Amino acid sequence: MYYTDDSILPENMAPLIITAAPYGPEWIPGDADIPVTWDEQVQAAVDCYNAGATMLHVHVRDPATGHGSVDFEQFNYFIGRLKKAVPKMILQVGGSISFSPKSADAKAKWLDYDTRHMLTELDPKPECVTVATGTTQWDIMSWMSADDIKGTHLENNPKVQAAWAGMWVDAGPAFYLEHLKRLRKNRIQPYFVPAHVHQLELIERLIRAGVYMGPMNLAIAGYGGGTLGRNPYHWMEFLRQVPQGASATFWTSMRGLIPISAMAIVLGQHVRVGNEDNLWGPDKERRTTVQQIEGAVRICKEFGRKVATAEEARQIMKIGVWYDSVEETLHNLGLPPTRKDGQTGFLVWETDGKKAVAKTGGDSHPMAYCMVPPAQVAAE
Repeated sequence: MYYTDDSILPENMAPLIITAAPYGPEWIPGDADIPVTWDEQVQAAVDCYNAGATMLHVHVRDPATGHGSVDFEQFNYFIGRLKKAVPKMILQVGGSISFSPKSADAKAKWLDYDTRHMLTELDPKPECVTVATGTTQWDIMSWMSADDIKGTHLENNPKVQAAWAGMWVDAGPAFYLEHLKRLRKNRIQPYFVPAHVHQLELIERLIRAGVYMGPMNLAIAGYGGGTLGRNPYHWMEFLRQVPQGASATFWTSMRGLIPISAMAIVLGQHVRVGNEDNLWGPDKERRTTVQQIEGAVRICKEFGRKVATAEEARQIMKIGVWYDSVEETLHNLGLPPTRKDGQTGFLVWETDGKKAVAKTGGDSHPMAYCMVPPAQVAAE
């Protein structure tokens, strides 16, 4: 993204979209503020919306077991209830369905491709489904300290810790090519989660190849070993390469989420908070998902940036918008055109070749008219 002199002023920034992640699939009841019954899961969404979140990261918990659900019908049922309870909220379904280890010795991994493709058939439809592009190591334990897991089932549990340390996001071309095709067919927008800049390059290649044509909404993922780290220079370098017309959310874990969220807010980007990602406040005391949303709202207000309404969030993310060509997609994202055969030099969009005279400058005064004959100015 390109920053002009006035880009860092809050009044020139798009309103902040807060994504809430209140269902914590890696945790078990008792670890955190985990909703279990259907009514509790629905109420969690309502509470997040009332606190200021306009997008909901959806996982489903089976009330009978308290564990993450892989039951397709339960997903349909829960989304149906959410559509009634929080009709304005953007529903973004986690693309793994569930990757919790089922036993102490089980590896934490995403389910097979056929199971994950089922998310493109959800009815009623969510607005977005998470799409990973590129298989990635996702060792969430590499960043967690003893303080981070204190009071959870991970504390003093090396076997389960090892299961999470061994997690891989399995998302090769056989997955994302088919998944994107099915999402477009069913008019569900992808929500990309690049774990490093080379996965952003993959997304651009998919656009230039015509595999995906639409807005680019993404969560920059710094979540553990194999993903983006916590070095702020790396976040800035990643952001520099995000297209101007994209919508980017900063996404990381535990107390690292707090400064990274503050960075996102003052850089005009968006944030995701909740017990799926973090259990703590800056004082190392427990924070519920709602309290974390309220904290993001406070930072935003102190900085002077507006928090997005649900309607504004949908406009910013271009929910429901699809493009019909590679050129339209590139142009709306602010990316240069694809090179034509025999074309050399830097790539620019074609113009009509006519000279245009700027009518106003940055200080609101006529600009450069002294360089143009008065008769020509009058004629224009």
